[in-house]
Amino acid sequence: MARRRTHRISTISLNTGRGARATNHPYPSRTPVLALDFGALSVLVTTTAGDLVTASDVEFARQLAYEADQFARSVERSFDGLANGRGAAA
Repeated sequence: MARRRTHRISTISLNTGRGARATNHPYPSRTPVLALDFGALSVLVTTTAGDLVTASDVEFARQLAYEADQFARSVERSFDGLANGRGAAA
């Protein structure tokens, strides 16, 4: 994605755990919506326009999928094989 790099001025941390989930909502007459739910907070990821998908939208979706897969693999690696089954940073 050819986006301008800007200086990050804030960070929001959303912790996974009980009740956290990600859900894709495909729609027949509009673009899909990805919902990330963290208890009382919900984040919706949508395309640039509700009725149009651009090449940038496709590129972002692929990048998101790749990074989510890498996150899942890292979490699994940290959890696998722990005797207490509770997970810990590797």
